[in-house]
Amino acid sequence: MAAISLRDVRKNYGATEVIHGVSLDVTDGEFIVIVGPSGCGKSTLLRMVAGLEPITAGTIEIGGRVVNDLEPRERDIAMVFQNYALYPHMSVYDNMAYGLKIAGLSKQAIRERVDVAATMLELKPYLDRKPRALSGGQRQRVAMGRALVRQPAAFLFDEPLSNLDAKLRVQMRLEIKSMQRKVETTSLYVTHDQVEAMTLADRLVVMNAGNAEQIDTPLNVYRQPATTFVAGFIGSPAMNMMAATVAANGRGLELDSGGSVKPRDTALAETGRKVLLGIRPEHLSLVQELNADLKLAVVAVETLGADTLAHGHLADSRGAGGDLVVRLPGTSPVKPGDVLPLAVEPGMAHLFDRETGKRIEA
Repeated sequence: MAAISLRDVRKNYGATEVIHGVSLDVTDGEFIVIVGPSGCGKSTLLRMVAGLEPITAGTIEIGGRVVNDLEPRERDIAMVFQNYALYPHMSVYDNMAYGLKIAGLSKQAIRERVDVAATMLELKPYLDRKPRALSGGQRQRVAMGRALVRQPAAFLFDEPLSNLDAKLRVQMRLEIKSMQRKVETTSLYVTHDQVEAMTLADRLVVMNAGNAEQIDTPLNVYRQPATTFVAGFIGSPAMNMMAATVAANGRGLELDSGGSVKPRDTALAETGRKVLLGIRPEHLSLVQELNADLKLAVVAVETLGADTLAHGHLADSRGAGGDLVVRLPGTSPVKPGDVLPLAVEPGMAHLFDRETGKRIEA
């Protein structure tokens, strides 16, 4: 096991900079998930740690060693890919044992390591099968087992569950987390799926256009997003965003789309400041009209069983910018055309600077 440290790591392709100075300290045994949309640089960052992409500037350390100029095989890491990368002509046992044979381990040592990994991943009944005789989830477990037997300093996962169906992804998430807790190996995991990110990570690195927008625990990222990008990317449906101006005399926020709101227990910025008011759909609740912060004119309803999503616009909206989504209990009798009086849960409104997109702290 080993800590991983990135110091102002950058990557250029010609004159185009795609990674803009990322710094990150991963403690020994920590599970870090790098999450972001396609093209944000998350896989490129992982491949630089693995040694599959040369870095343009900065420093990468694994276990206290600077590995900038080391080949992948010299970095003491094991990588699990999206496409499994199994040898089709080899059995499950031989796929898992191959790297150890190349490393020169004895047959007894190889057998012991493969047996431990196969037991942990419930692969013992399949050791004599070829990959073509396995399901997608079993193939992914073989790929994980091949990494596990290496007993590396760090695991690197590059979107390993993208090829699996939704039900199997849930099962494999649990298996990956369980395995990582048992072996306590430092892990970097790349995904575009926010549910994977939130459920697996000790800490998240939220990437946007080559920048690490926020590095924090999943709950802190959800509760205190550092930027409007993070607020919109983490959480489904995305956070509601409304342009507003801080009103004078403690009157709250004047919404650009019409009307005003004064979120309770939310510190406001200085008078006249142009801000974005962010409210998650699940932090709005139905109240009596006299206690309403906002009124939603419902346009469409999504019935999801446990939840109901009501889409619409602010009832006193003057036009664009007043769109709103609220998450209600699945039993709520809401229909298009209804006007819903809503209150913001205390302390659950977020303010962001309209120009920079950065969070305004109390």
